[in-house]
Amino acid sequence: MPSLTDGEIRRALKQVETTGKQLTLVDGEGHGTGRLILVMKPMPTRVTADWMAQQWRDGKRLKKKLGSYPSMPLSKARELFNRDFADMIQKGRSIKIAGDTRPGTVADLFEAYVAYLKDGGKSSWKEAEKGLNKIADTLGRNRPARDIEPDEITAIIRPIYERGKRSMADHVRSYIRSAFSWGLKSEHDYRSTAARRFRLTYNPAAGIPTEPKTIGTRWLSEDEFVRLYRWLECPDTPVHPPYARAVQIIMLTGQRVEEIARLHIDQWDAKERIIDWTKTKNLQPHAVPVPSLAAELIESIIPNEYGWFFPSAKDPSKPVSHGTLYNFIWRQRDRGVIPHATNRDLRRTFKTLAGKAGIPKEMRDRLQNHALQDVSSKHYDRWNYMVEKRAGMAKWDKFVRAMLAKKRLKAAA
Repeated sequence: MPSLTDGEIRRALKQVETTGKQLTLVDGEGHGTGRLILVMKPMPTRVTADWMAQQWRDGKRLKKKLGSYPSMPLSKARELFNRDFADMIQKGRSIKIAGDTRPGTVADLFEAYVAYLKDGGKSSWKEAEKGLNKIADTLGRNRPARDIEPDEITAIIRPIYERGKRSMADHVRSYIRSAFSWGLKSEHDYRSTAARRFRLTYNPAAGIPTEPKTIGTRWLSEDEFVRLYRWLECPDTPVHPPYARAVQIIMLTGQRVEEIARLHIDQWDAKERIIDWTKTKNLQPHAVPVPSLAAELIESIIPNEYGWFFPSAKDPSKPVSHGTLYNFIWRQRDRGVIPHATNRDLRRTFKTLAGKAGIPKEMRDRLQNHALQDVSSKHYDRWNYMVEKRAGMAKWDKFVRAMLAKKRLKAAA
């Protein structure tokens, strides 16, 4: 059977329009037990023409649509059939499981990885997307991901490192390594919905060493805690009020910076004085009763029209980012008006001073939603510990109030 031509297709379309009868055109002799066909069907207002891969297998005829004519021309239909179906048909495999056989590009890999993070509820997906977009532009968005070599990644990271941006360099390495690691695993993951496979054989970033981690040990003494808290109550320079209040809530509750920064009216139970997150950094739901001092502060705040307690100064429709809160603290710290500390140091301060207040470590871990790794906690214990949490926070509230009052009396004396 001869190959199809565009002229033959146009004549067949007119024939179907005139006769009102379905017609199927076959392209060439086919491949083994399958071939490319064009199925034309008369409709009330037009004639549809769909390209199909057709296969005879186990005595049954199978079909899979490739696209529609004329949006997919004859040349493109042949290209897709030869690329994605002909070899499978020759090997006796079903065309029902056939797909795009081209190896995925750098852009395909990075976009699919970001989608995986987003679908998994990972709050880091936006930062990963921003970073990987820039990296894709440098590596070449349309290059096959499997062609990327380790020295290319090193060439991207080294200039960042040499500028003194060591943390950023390590973040770039981490983004690339994680994306390729996911690509390797997704290759045969039946749960993956990625349209492309990447044909990766190794992770080009796996051998690039990480930046040595500096493990923080800084925590505020009682005097430093009070000094910072009082400055936040009455700053000596104009600041965006929600930022100061957010840092106070972090100090009083010991919760993660990003979770307090994104505090929404839907998460605050005023009657019970509980902050309730359905999902957190460790992907576990978390509800924490707040000390009365924090509750009073939260209740004094009127959420904005979008429901945020701590909206961004630049875009009120969004909450303040944890990065902005870090910068807010750094600027004041550099001025020397507050103790030298990061927002993470404040979380460590809660852990330390709450211990001094008499709260057991296990309860402090639960209050701060630290993942408990023992088998009992991970798999069996489903008690929410709300009664115990309330008792712990009441003890902490009493300790903080006494600390603030003591320092105030000393200042008055």
